[in-house]
Amino acid sequence: MKILAVMCLLACVAGSVLAQEEGELTATRRILPSIGPGLRTVKRGPHGRLYVLASPSPGLVVFDAAGKQILSIGELAAAPLAAKGSRALITFAEDCDADAEGKIYVADRGANLVQVFSPDGALLRSIPVKNPISVAALPEGEVAVGTLREQHLVMVFDKNGRDVREFGDPEQLTEREDLNRYLNIGELATDAQGHLYYAFVYMPEPTVRQYDRVGYAGQDVQYTALEAWPAAQAARKEIERQERRGEPPTLKPILTAMGVDRTNGEIWMALHNTLLHFDKEGNRRASYQLYTPEGARLEVNTILVEKDHLIMGNDPLGIYEFDRPAKKTPQ
Repeated sequence: MKILAVMCLLACVAGSVLAQEEGELTATRRILPSIGPGLRTVKRGPHGRLYVLASPSPGLVVFDAAGKQILSIGELAAAPLAAKGSRALITFAEDCDADAEGKIYVADRGANLVQVFSPDGALLRSIPVKNPISVAALPEGEVAVGTLREQHLVMVFDKNGRDVREFGDPEQLTEREDLNRYLNIGELATDAQGHLYYAFVYMPEPTVRQYDRVGYAGQDVQYTALEAWPAAQAARKEIERQERRGEPPTLKPILTAMGVDRTNGEIWMALHNTLLHFDKEGNRRASYQLYTPEGARLEVNTILVEKDHLIMGNDPLGIYEFDRPAKKTPQ
């Protein structure tokens, strides 16, 4: 009986290991080679359009489904990215998104504005927001905004630019108010079910929090595996050191990028060149080390999750396409 029990235990452990894939992911190719330094984000919009933001130059560049540039909105309109109708309407942007109608939202931190553009690039409105760093388009013309210093993690503006709700209390990581708010800076994303995701960039334990559209918090997806413990402890020691010194916060990001599968809510987190895949219940399914086609280590700052591909980018190396790992049935 004891032998049988041990064999059952080993089988369970083996099953849990098989359910988690470990390995390497090498990019199949670099795409949009004209984009590199200053890369901030890559988003997919309606009709297959790809929205690429690089600040300060070239700004926001939009490509159609075939990869042809159709729009450029930026601070600089330098060749070869300059297109007919380019406009200098962005000062220094951190993030962008597009809604189902093709309206474009840009977090312009340099101007303390969220800029809203029509699908053809005409400026529709400017929403005053202090230090906006992340945006996510919501249904009915609403836009969610993450900032550097506001009281709540998320602000939501309606189609007329009015602040209609705020939610998300910062986690208490330190007694120093300015440092604590800095530690709660986050990145936003959405899925097709109407959920909003907030990725904490500096949390010692990499964390993505799910909200519904009106602001009720759901589950936290967190990386707390044994191998993550040393990095988390080092981050907490650095937080304590900066708290004592009283200087302006200068921390290195822990979670460098987050992508959400819009069809099912699965989450992909990047910790520099490590990519973690979580299912919609928050269980970690895979971990990968990322490399360019030439074999160089790739630290990513943007992730776009697509049906068959992962598109990930690095400032200044550019944007790379990866074959999406095939789903494996848990053993």
